Amino acid sequence: MTATAWREGVSRYQWLVLFVAWLGWVFDSMDATIYAIVLHPALEELLRSPAGTVDAEQIGWYGGIIFSIFLIGWAIGGVLFGIVADFVGRTKTLIATILIYALFTGAAALSQEWWHLALYRFLTALGIGGEWAAGAAIVAESWPEDKRAKAAGILQSAWAVGFFLAAAFNLWLGEYGWRALFVVGVLPAFVSIAIFLWVKEPDRWVQARTLERRSGTVSTIKLPELFHPHLRRSTLVGSVLAFVAVFGLWGATNWTPTLIRTLPDMQGLDHAALAKYVSYAIMALNVGALGGYLSFGPLAERFGRRPVFALMCAGSLLMLPVAFLTPHAYPHVLALLPVLGFFNNGIFTGFPIYLPELYPTRLRATGAGFCFNAGRVLASVAPFLTGFLVTAMGTFGKAASTVALIYLVGLLVLPLAPETRGKPLPE
Repeated sequence: MTATAWREGVSRYQWLVLFVAWLGWVFDSMDATIYAIVLHPALEELLRSPAGTVDAEQIGWYGGIIFSIFLIGWAIGGVLFGIVADFVGRTKTLIATILIYALFTGAAALSQEWWHLALYRFLTALGIGGEWAAGAAIVAESWPEDKRAKAAGILQSAWAVGFFLAAAFNLWLGEYGWRALFVVGVLPAFVSIAIFLWVKEPDRWVQARTLERRSGTVSTIKLPELFHPHLRRSTLVGSVLAFVAVFGLWGATNWTPTLIRTLPDMQGLDHAALAKYVSYAIMALNVGALGGYLSFGPLAERFGRRPVFALMCAGSLLMLPVAFLTPHAYPHVLALLPVLGFFNNGIFTGFPIYLPELYPTRLRATGAGFCFNAGRVLASVAPFLTGFLVTAMGTFGKAASTVALIYLVGLLVLPLAPETRGKPLPE
C-alpha cells in the first residue's frame, strides 16, 4: 500500500471524527504534561516553610504523591467512563469528559496548599481517563477495518502534539509563573462544542445498542463479562501491558523535567532560563515520541501487534538507563531523549489499536477502558516509588533506571497475548 493509497475510501466524516478525537487527545496530553513541567516551581511555592527552603527530597516525595493520585483518578475515570460510553454513547461521553478535565485543570491555578493541587489533579484525571476510552472506541468503530491501525497511530500522535503544546505554552508563559499554565488548560472546553455540533454516535454502537434493547439484555454492569472464559486472557494480558507502559512512563520518563533541573550545568540559572531548557527537553523527547506513535501502526500491520509491543518494551528497557544515567550535561540528555521517546512513548499507539480489537461492540469501550486503566491503579505507585527511590539512592537518574526493569514484565507476558493482525473488529 502506497503512502497515499491507504487514505482512499475514507469519507470526510470519518476524517472529521478522527480530527475531533485527535484534538481531544491533544488537550488530554497537554493537561497531563502541564503538571510534569510545573511540578518543581509549583511545589517550591506550595511547600515553602517559614525558613523558605524546599529540598529535592521534599519535591520528589510530594510530587510522587500527586503523580500517584493523578494516576488513580485517571484509572477510575477510564473504567467508569468506559462503562458510561458503552451505555449512553461515545459522543456524549467525549463531551462530558473533556469538560471535566478542562474545568479542573484551570481550577488547579487556585491551589494554595499541596493537597489542593492533588485534589484538582485527581478530578482532572477522571476526565482524561474517560476521554481516552471514548475516543479510542469512536475512532475504531468509525474507520474502515483495513485502515484502523493507521488511524489509531494518527490518534496517538496527538499525545506528542499535546506535549509540544504544553512545552510551547511554558516558553510563552513561563515568566508569568506556574499558575498561568493551568489557566491555559481551560481551552479544551471549546472542543466539546465541536463534538456536540458535528459528531454522531457510531453506527456500530447504535446497532449494538438497539439489539440489546430488543433482546432485553441491556445492562450497565458489564465489567464481570470481561472475565468470562473467552475474554479473560485478553483482559488480563491487555491490562498487564498497559500497566507496564504506564508504570514506565510515569515512574521514569515523566520525571524528565526534574532530571533536567538537577543537571550540573543547569544549576544557578533563574526560573525563566530553566523553563526554556525544560521546554526544549520536552520537545526533544516528543520528536522521538511522534516517530514512535506514527511508526507503530504500519509496523503492527506488517509484523503483527505482539512483535511491535516487544520492540517498544525492549527499547524502553535499554534507553531509560542510557538516557537517565550516562549523560552529565544538558546537550547529552537532549540528544538521547528522542530515542527514548520513540520507544517509551511510542508503545502507547498499540493500545488504541489493540485493545478495541479484543472486545465485541457492546463491551468495546468498557474493555478498552478497563485494560488501559486497571493497571493504572497498580502503576499509580510508580511515581511514589520513584520519589522513595530518589530519597534512598540520591538521584532521579538512578531511581528512573531502576523503574525501567518493569519492561521485563511486558516482555514476559507478550507470548500470552492474542494476535489480532488482519482480523475484523468483533461484533
